[in-house]
Formats: sequence, structure tokens, C-alpha cells
Amino acid sequence: MAGVAQTKRRRRLLVAAAGAGSLVALTLVSVPAADALGSGAACENRNNNTYAKLLECVTLDGVMEHLEAFQAIADANDDEFFPGSRRAGTAGYDTSVDYVAGLLENAGYQVTLHQFEFVFQFPALLRQLTPVDEEYPSGPFTGSGGGDVTGNVIPVDLALADPITSTSGCEAADFASADWSGDSDIALIQRGGCLFADKASNAQTAGAEAVIIFNQGDAPTNDRQGLIVGTLGDFVADIPVVGASFAQGQALAQAGSTAHVQTRQPETRTSVNVIAEKPGKNPNNVVMAGAHLDAEVAGINDNGSGAAALLETALMMANLKPQNTLRFAWWGAEEAGLVGSTAYVESLSPAERSKIALYMNYDMVGSPNYIFMVYDADESTFPAPVPVPPGSAAIEDVYEAYYTMIGEPYDDTEFSGRSDYEAFILNGIPSSGLFTGAEEIKTAQQQAIWGGAVDEQFDQCYHLACDDIDNIDAHALEVNSDLIAFAMLTFAYSTESVNGVPGAKVPGPPVHLPPPAGPQGTFVESDGGHGPGPLAS
Repeated sequence: MAGVAQTKRRRRLLVAAAGAGSLVALTLVSVPAADALGSGAACENRNNNTYAKLLECVTLDGVMEHLEAFQAIADANDDEFFPGSRRAGTAGYDTSVDYVAGLLENAGYQVTLHQFEFVFQFPALLRQLTPVDEEYPSGPFTGSGGGDVTGNVIPVDLALADPITSTSGCEAADFASADWSGDSDIALIQRGGCLFADKASNAQTAGAEAVIIFNQGDAPTNDRQGLIVGTLGDFVADIPVVGASFAQGQALAQAGSTAHVQTRQPETRTSVNVIAEKPGKNPNNVVMAGAHLDAEVAGINDNGSGAAALLETALMMANLKPQNTLRFAWWGAEEAGLVGSTAYVESLSPAERSKIALYMNYDMVGSPNYIFMVYDADESTFPAPVPVPPGSAAIEDVYEAYYTMIGEPYDDTEFSGRSDYEAFILNGIPSSGLFTGAEEIKTAQQQAIWGGAVDEQFDQCYHLACDDIDNIDAHALEVNSDLIAFAMLTFAYSTESVNGVPGAKVPGPPVHLPPPAGPQGTFVESDGGHGPGPLAS
């Protein structure tokens, strides 16, 4: 992307932050002198209706300004339980909403704040008391109950030595050999073999007052070593259910181990999605794209990267007169279980849902140890565990052909339903999206193709405090920001390849995309997706 000056936006960022009713006062940037306004103003004032115009104006500098704003918002959030965060239900998220909505309203979009309720989880305490005294990083599983338990740790059918094949806690019989009649029994359960909900339910039925689920640890270089905090799905526990790493599980499994587990009872809070719409000539053919705005921490890659790239695209398309109606979405409470996007789709009538031609999802598009990935709608690499609506592969083709055109290798990522596209595909809406990786480990083969660090996570700061303004790969973010803009402009004029609705040609010189080169094929077995946490082993 070309380095277009962004001086006018700097003025508008300050106005939006100061005047949108934010819960946290911010001063993000200084206001430039009037004569400093240059080509950035030209980008914002003109109709960027050609590929050349739009890609000139969607710049890395512009996207980074939004990420710097998200970082400043997180830094200013002094929430009692989640300081320095943009988590849904905190001032950090509310101020992020004000920032995004303010810019979009100033740009002329029809902006709606779509309300929904969600379960707000408080942080968890996990401290081993004997034979060592140490506090461990942890968190409550989605669906955990509240409680404060200090007592004996009871291992449940653990497999700590090779070969590690764990079904710990999957059967009621796993709990039969221990006495659960005390007032403070803590079940120590290993990941593997069944749903986390089954493990927690069996422990609660057996009489445990708290549950610790730790990672499986079946290989030193995969995602089964570190802290695991997942979801109990539809099961709601009456007792605390918290996560731990494999190493912490080993420590807690020692003879004579005691621990302190504390969680607060979750509470229902109200949050919002930001929906921005630009009417097109065809009001009955809606092109939609979204990215979640909430974050576990400052969330600059997860998912400031997708939110910022989508925001910059929307701002640079503000003066477009599209053939199809455009709808941009910034979702809330994705990290709490895809709540905002699900609530939005469920709020639409069947007739309203039928107008959505397609949905494109952008969740983590600038990972520091990235590989370029496209959701595998045609199931050429991964059989999808969820239904893939017809037309989705045509969206995938646009992404892959663009990567091929610019000479960037790419791979497939599983269409697993672990991000905000899930509610759309479950309602038959064609979908795809981009992803650069979360907690999965980069292999030597992937390192040879994309560079970076072998045997390290695609995002080493995934859901950690270090997911800050430095946790971004500029090249990955620049390439994907261009691609997000390219795809949005393509479908703004025609979705015929997706749903058969005739459209119009994108104005200006045509861009002839080559056939997709094909994925690199570096995955053999992978969950590849991303979302609020796994349901199962």
C-alpha cells in the first residue's frame, strides 16, 4: 500500500475520541494546522470506486492509527477486574465502540448500535498451597459457576507419562476410586477424550466442590502444553471450573497437593455490536463483512488487526455509490462465545437474512509469526465440521486469486465455526474470511515458506498481556488490509459468482485475477480455527 498522508484523519480521530461520549477520556493525537491537510484529505473526500484509488488510500499508516487508538483506549481502562483491556462489558470496550461508531458516523454511514445480553465472566484465582506455594495463571471456563474453595486436590484418571492418551473425567467411573464426601474436594482433570462439559458435569455429580482442567501435554511442540481455558458449551456448572497448563497439572498432581480456587458468580451484562450501512442501488443484495471489536487484553492482533483494517476500508469507501448495499459489523463479546454476532443474526427476520448475499470474516489478520490463511470453504484440505453454504467457495477463490496475483503463498484454514462467521453459515449465508494464526505452532515447512520462528505460536501473545501495539507483523497486516479492501470493492459491484445476482463491473481499469495457485498444504491435522476457546479435547 502506498504511504498516503493521513493528516485529516488525525484531526477526526481527536474529535471522535473527545466527542463521542466515551467513558474514558482520551487524547490520541494533536490537531494539525489547516495548511497541513494534503493527500489524506483527498482520499477521504473522493469516490474511491476503482481498485487503484481504493488500494492507494487504504494504507498501513491508516490502519496503524486505529491500532494506536485501541492501545490508548486499553491503557486508559482502569476496570477493577480487567485493567488495560478492551473486554466486552468494560469501559475499554465501550470506548472502542464510541471510537469506531464516531468515525463511521462522521463519514456518513448509517450507524446502529445493536444491543444484546451476555454472561460476563470475572477472573479466576488458582493457587497451589502444598507441597509448593505458587499462584498460576488461570481463567474460568465459559459456563463456570462461582465459588471459593480451599482443599485437597484429587487427581482423576491422569496420564502423565508417554504415551499420553487421556480420557480423564470422561466417565462417571473415573471418579469412583476417590472419596468426594468432603466440603472442599478439588477435582484435577486432564484434557482429552471428550467434551469439557462432560468432565465438569461428571465431577460435579461425583461431589467435587471445584474443578481444575489442565492441558493434555501429549507433545512438546503443539498446542497441548500451555494454559487451556475453554467453554462448557450449554452446560452451566454450579461450581468453579478453571484452567491450567500441563506443567501446572503435573505439579498439582503431586501427593499431598492442596490448592485454592476462587471464581466469582458470572453476571449478565448488556453490550452492543456496531453496524454501519451504505445503501446501494440494490437494497435487497447486502454485502457484509465483520470483525470482532472486543479483546481479552488490549488485543492489538486479536482482534484489533481485523477491526482496524475493516474500519479503514469502510472509511475509504464512505463516498462510494455501490451497486449492492454494504454492511460493516464490529462484533461484541466474541471472546465470550461468539455472542454478539449470533445475537445479531438471530435478531433478523428470515426475509432480512435472505437479503445478505455473503459474509466475510476478519479475525487476527496481522499475527507476528504469521502464515496467510483462507477459510477452506471448498473443503480441499479440511472436511468442515459445520455446513458450508453454496457460494462460499467463490469468496475463497477471490482471496486465493488475489494472493496468487501478488505472489504471496497461502494455505487453507479449517471452516470450523470458531469465529463470527458461524451464525451466518448456520443460516445458509455464503461466507469466508482471512486468518493469520493464533495458538498453533509454526512448523519448519511453514517457516521455510513464510519466514518467522519455527516451533513458536503464530501469535506468541495470543490472549496474553503482550498482545499490544508491538504484537503485529506489518507485512501481513498491509497485505491483508489491501485484500480486505479489494474483496469489499469486488462484491460491492457484483455478487454474481456467489449467489447468481447480476451486478456491474468495478469502474476503472479491470483487474484480471489469475486462477488460484492452490494452498501450500502444510497442514495434516489441525484445528486451524480461532474463537472463544475449545469445547472439547
